[in-house]
Formats: sequence, C-alpha cells, structure tokens
Amino acid sequence: MAEAERIIGTPDTPGAGPGPEQRDVRGTDGTDDVDGTDGTGRADTAADADASAARPRRRRVAVLFAVAAFAYALDLVSKLLVVAKLEHHRPIEIVGDWLKFEAIRNAGAAFGFGEAFTVIFTVIAAAVIVVIARLARKLYSLPWAIALGLLLGGALGNLTDRIFRSPGVFEGAVVDFIAPKHFAVFNLADSAIVCGGILIVLLSFRGLDPDGTVHKD
Repeated sequence: MAEAERIIGTPDTPGAGPGPEQRDVRGTDGTDDVDGTDGTGRADTAADADASAARPRRRRVAVLFAVAAFAYALDLVSKLLVVAKLEHHRPIEIVGDWLKFEAIRNAGAAFGFGEAFTVIFTVIAAAVIVVIARLARKLYSLPWAIALGLLLGGALGNLTDRIFRSPGVFEGAVVDFIAPKHFAVFNLADSAIVCGGILIVLLSFRGLDPDGTVHKD
C-alpha cells in the first residue's frame, strides 16, 4: 500500500504531482492563461480595438480611390475619343446651339482661365493630390470620401494632360470638348473637380469633418 501511494502520489505527500489546479497551463499563443489574458488577469483588447477602428477608415479610403479611378478613367477615355474622332472636325451639336461637343486645347486652368500660368496650375494640381493623400489617413466619412475621390480623379485627369500633351512636360494643353452656349468649354475632369468642391462646401456647412465628427459653430 505504501509503495502504491509513493508511485501514484497523493495531495498530502511531498513531491506529489500537481493537481489540475496546480498545472502551468499555457495557451497556444504564448500567454500564461488559456483565456487569452497576459498573465495579470487583464484581457489583451488594445490590438482588437485598433483593428476595429482601422477597418472603417480602410473602407472609406477604398471608396475614395474607387471614385477617383472611375472619374480618371472616364476623363481619360473621353479625351482619347475626342482627340481621335473630333479634333480638326466640325463640332457635334447635342442640343441644338445650346450644347455642342467641340475639341479645343486649353493651356489655362478649368474653363479656360489663366492661360499664361500653365506651370503654376500644374504645380497646384500636384499639390492637391498630395493634400488628398494626406487627408486619407484620417478619413472616416463616406461623403468626404466621395468628394475627395472626385477631386483626386479630376486633378489626375488634367495633370495627365499637363505632363504628356504638347507643347511639353508640365506645359501641356488640356483637352476640352463640352461646349454649352454662352459658357466656357470644359471636360469631365473639370466637372469632377467642381462637383467635388461643391460637395465639400455643403459638408462644411453641415459641420461634417473628414474624420466623421460633426461640429456646430
């Protein structure tokens, strides 16, 4: 009997094997407890909170770049078609004299203003792209994502013309073709920029910030 007790061990005998409550149990992730704590009884929730907070921002940034890519692609394709099919041809009347498609080369800013400052407008467009990229790091608002996406796509569309079209790099003339009666000729990139700007003004009046917070003056 004594020999059996020595081999099996009892809770009262020195050197006995640890009972279930005495075992050093470790989780598969290296924590001291199987319940996911760090050994001090404190749950490891900081990383989960950070991940949960980052997911909405990533979705908004994805919307921003999706809108920008759509606006940029639409502008690029329209300009390629205009240069190939409409340039050096008679204007196409869409709504009588009120709206025509007429290909022109614009060395100025949107709607043909400031033709003597082509390089400056190129720098401004590049600066707008950088600012939007910085704002994307704290973007949690869906309307702001759409507005900034329109601005980004429009800025990229006209900047592509500035860089790659004649007469030279950073001095290229933008292709415009939408010609309403008694108004300047413009393109889809200009339209995206204007729509994005109007949306930003409306959001600002409502007190909605890019990070999703709402303030009242």
